[in-house]
Formats: sequence, C-alpha cells, structure tokens
Amino acid sequence: MARPVKHKKVTWPQAKAFSVHLLTASGSFLAFLSLVAASEERWTAMFWWLGLALFVDGIDGPIARKLEVKDVLPTWSGELLDNIIDYVTYVLIPAFALYQRGFMGEGLSFLSAALIVVSSAIYYADTGMKTKENFFKGFPVVWNMLVFTLFVIEPVEWVSFAVVVIAALMTFVPMHFLHPVRVIRLRPVNLTVFFLWCAFGTVALVQSMQAADIVKIGIAVTGVYLFFIGGIMQLFPNLGARKV
Repeated sequence: MARPVKHKKVTWPQAKAFSVHLLTASGSFLAFLSLVAASEERWTAMFWWLGLALFVDGIDGPIARKLEVKDVLPTWSGELLDNIIDYVTYVLIPAFALYQRGFMGEGLSFLSAALIVVSSAIYYADTGMKTKENFFKGFPVVWNMLVFTLFVIEPVEWVSFAVVVIAALMTFVPMHFLHPVRVIRLRPVNLTVFFLWCAFGTVALVQSMQAADIVKIGIAVTGVYLFFIGGIMQLFPNLGARKV
C-alpha cells in the first residue's frame, strides 16, 4: 500500500517572502501597459506606467531585505526576476519609444535604439557591476530616465544622438554612477536631488509633456547632477565620508 504523500505547509514567513516576488513581478504588467501605450504613441501614459514600475523597483528591494526573502525562499531568485523586468522597463521600452517617436529621424532613431538594447544587454551580464559602496560601475542603463529627459527637453536630433552614444559608451567605462538610496556618502543630498528630479518629472507628466521652461531646466540640472556625482565622489573618496 502506497504511503500518502505529505505536503509541506507554507509558513507565514514564506508567504510574506513570496508576496515580495509578486510585488516585483507586478512590474512586468506595468511594462506591458507601458508598451501598449508606446505602440499607440500615448507618451504621457507610457511614462506614467514606467514611473510606477520605477517606484515598485525602488521599494521591493528594501522590503525583500527586511523580510530576508533570500534566506526564506533560497530557490527563488528575486535578483534574476528583478533584472528581467528591469531590462524591459529600463531598456527595451524606452528604446522602442525612442525609435517609435523618431524625433532624431528614422535612421538615427533606429541606430540609437540598437545601441541602447545591445550595450545594455552586455551590461546586465556583468556580475561585477556594483562596488563595495553600492555605486554602479559604468552607466547603469537607466534609459527610462534619460529617454524621458530627451522627450521633455527635445534637443535637436544630433544632440539627442550624441547623448545616446555617450551614455552607451559610458556603460563600459569604469566611472562610478550613483545609486541614490544605497550609497551612504552624501545620501541626504543625493536623495533630495533625486526626489527633485522625480518632482519635476511628475510636473512634466501632469503638463502632458509640454513642460514649462523652468521644469525643463529643473529636469536637466538635476539629471546632470545624478549623472556625474558618482564620478566626482570616485575622484574624491572622502567627499561626504563620516569623520570618526
């Protein structure tokens, strides 16, 4: 007589841990909604969905660490799940939007999209992309933010193309780029600038991407700061360090 199969009970910590994976996975649905909007050239809606995906990506990590998800569910890789969704929301959809809108002209827009998706795929394969201080090594392929900036500011096509080429090349340069939450040095200042960028971006979306000049300037200035502050902190390793 066959022995009855014993089913392992799901514990409350496991249920909580798995709910974090579901939260991360919800980013894939937000990506789908964003892609639908992009295919219909509803750019404001597309960036709203990408903004929500960015918000989810910002909160799931701290929650996962607090609930010790990696230890509770060791066979489920939250990092792999996060990287899959990040590639879609940070890279693939912004590249598609850049091509679909075509404000660089058809040829340069297509080439820009190609540079974005290929350089970013290689970047995601680098297991040493982060430093001990949680800086990114090389441009961390946050194309959702960069493409949004281009959509709002609308520089001439060759300037836009130059920005894409420089950022793609910076993917492979060992310059440090900021993680505004996880880098401890200058964190209050860096978080403030990041939230200012988000605030200016929200205003631009509320204005249906027809942003006032002050909003465009705010997005540009805060964006430049976030792009270069990691490299500056790399050159000055004591900048913002706590005195013992």
